[in-house]
Amino acid sequence: MAAGGVYVYAMVRAGTVLPEGLCGVGSPPAPVRTIGRGPLRAVVSDAPPGLRARRRDLLAHQELLMRLADEGPVLPMRFGMVASDEETVLARSAADGSRHAAALERLAGRFEINVKALPAQNALAALVAEEKDVRQLREAVRRRPGYEASVRLGEAVTTALARRAAVAGQRLVRDLTPGARAVAAGPVVPGCALNTSFLVDRGDTGAFLARARAFADAHREQVELRLAGPLPCYSFVPSAGRPVPVGGV
Repeated sequence: MAAGGVYVYAMVRAGTVLPEGLCGVGSPPAPVRTIGRGPLRAVVSDAPPGLRARRRDLLAHQELLMRLADEGPVLPMRFGMVASDEETVLARSAADGSRHAAALERLAGRFEINVKALPAQNALAALVAEEKDVRQLREAVRRRPGYEASVRLGEAVTTALARRAAVAGQRLVRDLTPGARAVAAGPVVPGCALNTSFLVDRGDTGAFLARARAFADAHREQVELRLAGPLPCYSFVPSAGRPVPVGGV
């Protein structure tokens, strides 16, 4: 056992075959194994000393989870989940076994797609044309330039951009929700009007992303979208909050 403990990547069904050549975090990459009793297995490796959120290790963690998803349902752990020893992992797995098994069934054949909505920064002309208050402040600055007037204009532009992005983000959620199995609001991200994840069937991910991109194109003067996925279903594991089911199991 490595002095750094046991790094936990995911929970999978017993009998899941690890893909050939699968490697974990660390330099050199740690060999990956499964441990467990009963119907579940934890996918683990020795935790490397001095583990930090380096890009190399973040990508290795996510690549491992995506490769596992090709073999069957995966209950992913977020980067940096380290237990003191294997017995700790086994005890926790046994205690949460029924909950984990139910979650694996729900996530089978599904991926997460994350959508972030940001204010559209290249739409000043549309903003001025559509927002009377901004238009009046801009005209006032042109007539009588000054520091205070410029500050008021800047604040009005920032507020209007954020409001327009928030409204567009609400429309986006309404538009995308019918194509998802569940929806989970993510943590607040500075500068984002929306941070939401969708649980989507594997076969529907292409159509879902195409619909999101079409929305972004149609609303480019209100919002800028950042799409990430397909991803491991981080936002839909039991400990990640209470996702709202919208399409059945």
